[in-house]
Amino acid sequence: MKMVNMHEAKTHLSRLIDRIASDGGVIIARAGKPVAKLVPLTAAEGVAGKRLGFMTGQMHVPADFDRMGEGEIEALFGSQP
Repeated sequence: MKMVNMHEAKTHLSRLIDRIASDGGVIIARAGKPVAKLVPLTAAEGVAGKRLGFMTGQMHVPADFDRMGEGEIEALFGSQP
């Protein structure tokens, strides 16, 4: 696993991410001492594993949702010209 210094990591972040994806990981060092290990995410750890719509049918959004509290907001801030 390659070690890079903090300055190089900040300067070449895009290249570093490409290296992590292809080579499996990079160690970041500060003043020559390792401080962090960057490794690629697996599919199970990433966003791809999240389910969309898992609460379908369990919640209800009123049709006038975008107008809720309109009177209170107008009373607090007044009408704008």
